[in-house]
Amino acid sequence: MSGLGKRHIGLLGGGNMAEALIRGLLAAGVTGKHSLRASDPSAERRAHLMASYGIETTADNPALAAWADLLVVAVKPQVIKEALASVGSAIKGGALVVSIAAGVSTSRIEAALPKGTRVVRAMPNAAAMALAAATAIAPGAHAESGDLELVLRLFESVGRAVCVSESTLDAVTGLSGSGPAYVMLVIEALADGGVRAGLPRDVALLLAAQTVYGGAKLQLDTGEHPAALKDRVTSPGGTTIAGLAKLEAAGVRGAFIDAVEAAAERSRELGR
Repeated sequence: MSGLGKRHIGLLGGGNMAEALIRGLLAAGVTGKHSLRASDPSAERRAHLMASYGIETTADNPALAAWADLLVVAVKPQVIKEALASVGSAIKGGALVVSIAAGVSTSRIEAALPKGTRVVRAMPNAAAMALAAATAIAPGAHAESGDLELVLRLFESVGRAVCVSESTLDAVTGLSGSGPAYVMLVIEALADGGVRAGLPRDVALLLAAQTVYGGAKLQLDTGEHPAALKDRVTSPGGTTIAGLAKLEAAGVRGAFIDAVEAAAERSRELGR
């Protein structure tokens, strides 16, 4: 068991992302249910987490903070100020705080907590619910290298994780944060194409989703450049090059680049 297995991990907020982390940590054997607790104002949500994962839950944020060695702030940006205020004076000395609140800088979080608190900011995406997240993490002013290793391990339980500088997290938001929506659009469009070509809707959707999944897994498993993998299945005068030519003529490549850039810029605006 990793260094995480020796920690009390508290989740401030019991929503979808918190649940994904709980499920991933337990499934990966990174920690046990007795080392996990979550707080949430909803009694229904607390009951769900207790019944599904056997962890202890509470509505008492300060009590959770006093217990946790590693506190994951898993609340929406709109309520993070109140959430941090509720735990600030109760946080255990030496505890590490990890925030997944989009657009909230480590400096803002540090200012709301006891002086010198170690903070790491993380940007996972919605695929955490399928244990296939792409997560970027960035250290705050007081975070240490060992903290980053722990947080990487935390998010590797729900997918893949990388360490970046905080100044690039808006770009991360534009790419992997918003990216699942782009991919869903691709799956939907591919399925529509299959229907247009004569396939039943359910068959077309399954084939489209599995094709996107398979293509991504092939690239991740081989580490080869996407262009090399594309060329491998593109025969001279064949079906694939005919389809690719249509995509290039429609400017699909540029549209994706512009989408990432636009989402990243919007993230910068929301963070100001």
